[in-house]
Amino acid sequence: PAHAPRWQSECRARGPVCARTLCSALPSACTHLSHYPTDCCPHCESIGCEHRGEVYSLGHHFQPSECEQCTCDMDGIARCLVADCAPPPCVNPVYEKGKCCPECKDGPNCYSDSSQIQVIAGGTTVWIDKCTHCRCHDGQDVGYWEGNRVAKCVRMRNCTPSVGHRQSPH
Repeated sequence: PAHAPRWQSECRARGPVCARTLCSALPSACTHLSHYPTDCCPHCESIGCEHRGEVYSLGHHFQPSECEQCTCDMDGIARCLVADCAPPPCVNPVYEKGKCCPECKDGPNCYSDSSQIQVIAGGTTVWIDKCTHCRCHDGQDVGYWEGNRVAKCVRMRNCTPSVGHRQSPH
């Protein structure tokens, strides 16, 4: 440890004399130590934070990635906030350079049914057969998109696809 006693020897006429030296504690935010052979104790050359191999000065704000905002606190610790991206309201989100969270370039959308082949725009209703229609959320439905990548489908009562009687959905 930096504050541990060290032995320092001096040569005198009657032989080496050892004296115990107590080194002072180094700052916790010390990022670069130097210890010269002529010195008994190490010295702190620079104070700051080290984060992933990079050194930042105290109080400095930095962004190591698109999703992180960090500050080098006065205690020498880098404190970072990581973005928490909401699930995008689409099945084909785009990640752009310099941005953390994905975006829906084509607006909200979903799959028309569980086959996950046809993508329909948000707020759109499509008939997948003569008796079943499906509506894609519009992206405004609070909490709806949490894992719902398929349109909500309603099958008409008393309908057979071959006859195709469309009645009001239940």
